[in-house]
Amino acid sequence: MENSTNINWYPGHMAKTKKQIIADLKLIDVVIELLDARIPIASQNPNLKEMIGNKKKIIILNKCDLADEHENEKWIKYFEEQQEVAVLTDANSGTGIPDVIRKIEKVMQEDREKNFVKGRIGKSIRVMIVGIPNVGKSSFINRISKRTSAGVGNKPGVTKQKQWVRVSNNIELLDTPGVLWPKFENEQVALNLAYIGTIKDDILERTEIAFYLLKFLLENYKDNLYKRYQLSKEQVEEIMSKSENPNEQIMEVFYEIGRKRGAIISRGNIDEEKVARLLLDDFRTGKIGRISLEKAK
Repeated sequence: MENSTNINWYPGHMAKTKKQIIADLKLIDVVIELLDARIPIASQNPNLKEMIGNKKKIIILNKCDLADEHENEKWIKYFEEQQEVAVLTDANSGTGIPDVIRKIEKVMQEDREKNFVKGRIGKSIRVMIVGIPNVGKSSFINRISKRTSAGVGNKPGVTKQKQWVRVSNNIELLDTPGVLWPKFENEQVALNLAYIGTIKDDILERTEIAFYLLKFLLENYKDNLYKRYQLSKEQVEEIMSKSENPNEQIMEVFYEIGRKRGAIISRGNIDEEKVARLLLDDFRTGKIGRISLEKAK
């Protein structure tokens, strides 16, 4: 199976959203870019820097509970070395949310002191939340504002319209719909976004996505696979020794997972679609363990 992923798409509503974000930036003091901690680079919008100009920015590495703990710390260090303010969060449990509020107040401290001297007292800090679909923006907003009505859903891009959310006496958030960018230059970026569910499974071939995910896990997180699917090291090594073709080796492990999970159809054949769905769901929900798809340099 060759890596032939080639995605070039830009739905009309995303072009419209980008224009709206640029217009709304005039109202904003701080931009929060919400990234997926498992893919901090792939989930960054390369157009954002140009869009926000000199606005203050905080990077949030959300879903940190699903990412490798060691890699999380390396990513924080990486962004700090880039002179970026970065915070690890898990919006579902609330981990890191108080840190975000403190960072917002800290990056705005100097401006607020200047406003105080000029007599501008009581002005709220206005914060824009931006991020690609499926990074957990609605859950993050619900958690930071202690409410449950920001249109949370499992489908990418479920938050549709602009809304202000009060976080505290002096902080207001502006939510925006998820925005992707027109073209993915790097096929690995497209695959990483497909693994986490940002690119819907019906746009790419689900079994192809699962194949490449399994390949990555075999290369980087074998022990997690052994534990989740009751595979032994000896068993996998035996499978690998049966063929010199790496793709055949990966597919045989894929089929073995199917056998272990009862994904069998007529005449003992493996239901590839079912195994693919199983692998992707287990990865996305953390059942395979804490996995980072990108490693900090």
